Amino acid sequence: MVAWRDGLRWITEGEWVQNLPANFQWFGLGQASGQLLIIAVALALLIAFAWILRHVKAGRSVYAVGSNSEAARLSGIEPQRIVFGVFVLMGALVGLAAALNSVRFSIVPSNAGFGLELKAIAAVVVGGTAITGGRGRVLGTLIGVALLGTIGTALTFAGINAFWEKAIQGTIILVAVGADALFLGNLAKVPFVGLRRMSGPPAVASG
Repeated sequence: MVAWRDGLRWITEGEWVQNLPANFQWFGLGQASGQLLIIAVALALLIAFAWILRHVKAGRSVYAVGSNSEAARLSGIEPQRIVFGVFVLMGALVGLAAALNSVRFSIVPSNAGFGLELKAIAAVVVGGTAITGGRGRVLGTLIGVALLGTIGTALTFAGINAFWEKAIQGTIILVAVGADALFLGNLAKVPFVGLRRMSGPPAVASG
C-alpha cells in the first residue's frame, strides 16, 4: 500500500486535486447536511453488512473460510472465490470511503487519508475481529472505531505528542496478532482431547 501510494504521488508530483465542481464539497448541501448524509450512508452500510454476515450464505461463508479454509472447501464452499470476492468488495468500499472523505474539501490534498490504513486495522482488531480470520462482528468494529477515534484527542489533552498515536495503534495490532497465535495454539489441542473423551476407553471383548 505504501509503495502504491508513494508511486502515485511521484507520478502526479504530489499535485493536489483541484478545479472540482462547485457542488462537490459536502455534495452541495452545506456542511451540516453533508455530514448527516455521510453518517447516514455509513450507518446504512454497517446495518446491511451486519445483517448479511449473519443471515446470508455468502456472509457466513466468509466466516467459514476465515476459520478453516480446508474445512470450508470440503463443505462445498470455494475459498478462492470467497477471498477474491472479499478483496473486490473491500476495494469498492475503500473507494466509497475515500469519496466520502474527499467531499469534506474543496481541494483534495495529495496526502488525504494518509495513515488511515493502520488505524482501520487497529479499529477492527480492537472491535474483536481475529487477525487470522473466522471471528468478528461489524458492531465490534464500530466500537473499535469510536474508541480509537478518541486516542488522538486524549493524547492532545494529556499534553503527549500526537505521533504516539501510531505507536499505540501498532502496539494494538502486535498484541492482537500475539493473542490470536496463542489462542490458535491452545485451540489446536482441543479437538484431539474432545475426540479422546468421546471415544472412551477401548472396548474389551467378553466371552
